[in-house]
Amino acid sequence: MSKDLERAVARHYAVADLLDAIMAGVKAAGGDPERLRPEDLAPVDEFHIGGREATAHAVAAMDLDDRHHVLDVGCGLGGATRYLASRLGCRVTGIDLTPEFIAVAEALAARTGLADLIEYRTESALAMPFADGTFDAAITIHVAMNIRDRAGLYAEVARVLAPGAEFCVYDVMQGDGELLYPVPWAETAETSHLTTPDEMRALLADAGFEVRHVEDRAAFAIDYFRERLAAAADGPPPLGIHLLTGDNTPAKMGNMLRNIERGCIMPVVMLATRTAT
Repeated sequence: MSKDLERAVARHYAVADLLDAIMAGVKAAGGDPERLRPEDLAPVDEFHIGGREATAHAVAAMDLDDRHHVLDVGCGLGGATRYLASRLGCRVTGIDLTPEFIAVAEALAARTGLADLIEYRTESALAMPFADGTFDAAITIHVAMNIRDRAGLYAEVARVLAPGAEFCVYDVMQGDGELLYPVPWAETAETSHLTTPDEMRALLADAGFEVRHVEDRAAFAIDYFRERLAAAADGPPPLGIHLLTGDNTPAKMGNMLRNIERGCIMPVVMLATRTAT
């Protein structure tokens, strides 16, 4: 990914005064910002199709516990990192291109009492400042859609993983037909870079992974977007991903539903293992 593209992606996700907006949303939804639990943040900090339910489903097949140091590539606000830390006891490092997301992620980890288990860094996934074999496992959730250099991405993830480490990918992948824009990860096709499931399998294999599980989550996603659109018919909830996706959130959600129903895109979970080198 060129520096210009990285900057464009970071600008797409940047939101001013995001922490204040989230805390106001927590309070309006009946939560207590002074006694914050990770689950209180689930409506906003799980910025991917299916939210917290999808995170739990994606990592359920991984063998993770408090012995493991997990890398979250493109962690966003850190929802998945806090799930791994609070539910499984993992030590987690999250990286993201967007400085505002990292700042909010750090604040939310502190407010939920998880700062000792999680580290966040503003970094590029294509040039990570970690030694070879640093991590015991890695996840990436709805991130690669913005990355043109997929071969470089997965080679870099493989580099920082120990042999035998598990890698969970949950991403939107290319189907048939032209996408309707805007979508949550891109206003136009300029910053959208999708691959098909078959291309993904080949990319992972070339990077040194053995793919052991592939799951199409399109049916789950269709139900998810239908429910969210119906729930938001009278306006957005106090706390939700509209705080991240802006005023055109209804258009983005509607386009996601239509794109999936038409088979243009599909959310797919892939589980892979880093082969020995």
